[in-house]
Amino acid sequence: MSDQLVEREITAPVDICLPDGRLNPAAVGWSRFPQHRPNLSGWGRNKRFEYWCIIAPDLIVSANISHHDYRANVSATAVDRETGAKAGKGANLWLPRANMLSDPTHGVSMRADAPGLTLRLEPNTAGTRLIAETADMRFDLQAHTPAGHESMGVLVPWSSSRFQYTRKDNCIPVEGLVETPGRQYQLSADTTLALYDHGRGRWPYRTRWNWGAGSGYCDGRQLGINIGGKWTDGTPSSENFVRIDGRINKISEHLTWHYDPKDWLAPWRVTGARVDLTFTPNHHQLYLFDRWVIMARADHCFGHFNGTVVADDGTTVPVREIFGMIEEVERRW
Repeated sequence: MSDQLVEREITAPVDICLPDGRLNPAAVGWSRFPQHRPNLSGWGRNKRFEYWCIIAPDLIVSANISHHDYRANVSATAVDRETGAKAGKGANLWLPRANMLSDPTHGVSMRADAPGLTLRLEPNTAGTRLIAETADMRFDLQAHTPAGHESMGVLVPWSSSRFQYTRKDNCIPVEGLVETPGRQYQLSADTTLALYDHGRGRWPYRTRWNWGAGSGYCDGRQLGINIGGKWTDGTPSSENFVRIDGRINKISEHLTWHYDPKDWLAPWRVTGARVDLTFTPNHHQLYLFDRWVIMARADHCFGHFNGTVVADDGTTVPVREIFGMIEEVERRW
């Protein structure tokens, strides 16, 4: 059964850390525009990441830089939605340079280089330019987030020394060129929408989470879905919202997740007082990195959301065939 929450909306800039590096209680809450300043300090438990998932009618592109102080994971991939053909590469960097990831709101370019892989994320006046090159793939894409574009930022507190700020975004138009062996894909901002996950925090050693997100159109309305679970359980915060025609409708409750970890392609169901969604996967991929002390597992699915959500004004909004992703992830960091 879902749990209702009372979440404070933050409307002015705030540091996520106090001067001694511990959680700033004033930062606990959510915002519809970037307000949290990620003034992390120290070394060893900090987590910083930038993740993009770009969904075109015939292609799914991902770009990821995930920096964990002592290790960084970098990847850039392209998967053909019809054939399943995959191009690109992922790599781990040990003891990476500390300044790899900045605050995107400052307009500073972020870059990661690994053998056979270069990825650049370049904030600009239009939004963000994403550039990647591997042995078998390259892309040059522009994501459009104009002034006034809403996203959802939330500070999730586990304790005074362990906390996470995440900013989730969806329905981001993207255009540009992707090149893979034997084929070029010209992405149009009219038909290509991105999901974006920005994170800065200090995590516990063991973490598990669910995340689901999607973007699309239903009955002439633009809909963006973001739902999460496990990692926020027991906290006063959630990452749940639905975007309706550009406006963030915050869903302040912990949702109930039903799925079969023995059959990732079986339907998933996520419910709450304002959410009743079924996700039907059509593709599953497993990521596993296990070095005993350090482990990362992700069971990641693509498919469609169907069901209903309730807007802030109490209106029940239908969700039909909204394409997106859903996952269960486990980490030892």
